[in-house]
This record gives sequence, C-alpha cells and structure tokens, in this order.
Amino acid sequence: MTVNWYLIVSAMIFALGAAGVMIRRNPLVILLCLELMLNAGNLALIGFSRMWGTGAGEIFAIVVMVIAACEVAIGLGIIVALYRRRLPVDVDELRELHG
Repeated sequence: MTVNWYLIVSAMIFALGAAGVMIRRNPLVILLCLELMLNAGNLALIGFSRMWGTGAGEIFAIVVMVIAACEVAIGLGIIVALYRRRLPVDVDELRELHG
C-alpha cells in the first residue's frame, strides 16, 4: 500500500471535518468535527512514517492524540457549563464568553 492511499483517505476525512466545522452550529458537533480533522492529520503522519520507515510519525501522532484528548476535556467542560447555566448552545448566539 503506497502513501498515496493514506493521503487520499486523510484528505477526505479532513474535508469532511472542515465542512462540519463550517456548517454546523452545535458546539458538540464542532468538537467532533475538529477531532475528525486531527485524526486525518494523524493518518497522514502515520502514512509518511511508513513511507520513510521511521517511527517519528507514530510518536508525533501519539502527541497529537494527547493534545486532542486535553482539548476535548476542556471543550466538554465548557459545553456542560453552558448547558447547566441554560445559556444558548448555538455558537453564533454565545455572547457570555466575550471578554
């Protein structure tokens, strides 16, 4: 299997995630689409790592997964706080988070 197939699948997953971020207004769906985009980047890293025969891509992909897990934990905390305060969950209507 060549790296081209990894990149094609990665580009399709990234485009799907980017479209979801642009179109959707629910913060939970936006977080899921951001995770899709990060996983597409991880797939590209692993594909290039297999092409070059080193383990650097896998290690960097693990680092990206750790950062994504932290991002989801913080994002879900914010979303739960918004639901508890009965604030609007539409991303366009969120005015409470302005400084």
